[in-house]
Amino acid sequence: MTTRIVIADDHPLFRSALAHAVGRVWPEAAIIEASSAAEARLALAEGGAEALLLDLHMADSSGLSVLMDLRQDHPALPIVIVSASEEPRVAAAAAQLGAAGFIPKSSSLDAMREGLAAVREGDGWFPESGAAGMDDDLARIASLTPAQRRILAAIRQGLLNKQIAYELAISEATVKAHITAILRKLGVNSRTQAVLLAAKLDVDQPVADPAKG
Repeated sequence: MTTRIVIADDHPLFRSALAHAVGRVWPEAAIIEASSAAEARLALAEGGAEALLLDLHMADSSGLSVLMDLRQDHPALPIVIVSASEEPRVAAAAAQLGAAGFIPKSSSLDAMREGLAAVREGDGWFPESGAAGMDDDLARIASLTPAQRRILAAIRQGLLNKQIAYELAISEATVKAHITAILRKLGVNSRTQAVLLAAKLDVDQPVADPAKG
């Protein structure tokens, strides 16, 4: 069976650079390029993969939520985050949420190949600054069900319960029940605090303290 490596990034030139690095580590692999998270999911559904190289910021995804969703759907798949963000907290969060590696986009091709080779051998690959301890807030976010994460995302968009019910084709009572469960799991008392805590999934803005919301 042919080895497949999926590269999900919305910049064609960077996909080409990653494909070059992948070709040095998996010379026998068929490289599947995707320009969105949706295309990556389709590629994985069609034939699986040996590994997924994932940009966190594409047209249909922004932040670590896409990593959580893909890890839920493909728990055995090594996912390597390739990100323009070099914040230590982002690499640490990716590690905690199950990524197999984190390669900054500023890395040289040699560094990319070294990181991918480590992942191929079953080792993790993260910047030293990204090897931080566990974040209890992220652990609580990761405990949410897929349905609860969708509702939390809708809350972050500023949607009201009635609008969330319409968007997700569920009853308003179900939305309210989910929100109650979300607040309990996150250990917060309001939607505002939940939104502030969920900002830890973002990769391009500072994180506020939910206790002050």
